[in-house]
Amino acid sequence: MKEYYVYIMASYTKTLYIGMTNDLARRVQEHKQKCKDGFTKRYNITRLVYYESTNNIYVAIEREKQLKKWRRSKKVELIETKNPAWQDLAKDW
Repeated sequence: MKEYYVYIMASYTKTLYIGMTNDLARRVQEHKQKCKDGFTKRYNITRLVYYESTNNIYVAIEREKQLKKWRRSKKVELIETKNPAWQDLAKDW
């Protein structure tokens, strides 16, 4: 069964990026290696600070849209419920 991930990446200045993927390890490495020009490369967003998974792609897409609409304070609160120190969850991958 396929798994889908909604994730939040952060820079060291806590600029946030929210995305969705079916291969979290690959996608995080793309952000860390700055493979593509864009928002995450421009703002040096390289730390995985939050993620959740589901088996349903439609649930993942809707959750990503939902999180993107949230105020920053609500996103920070979500991150800090599971990762209060904002550690890079993919540090040892």
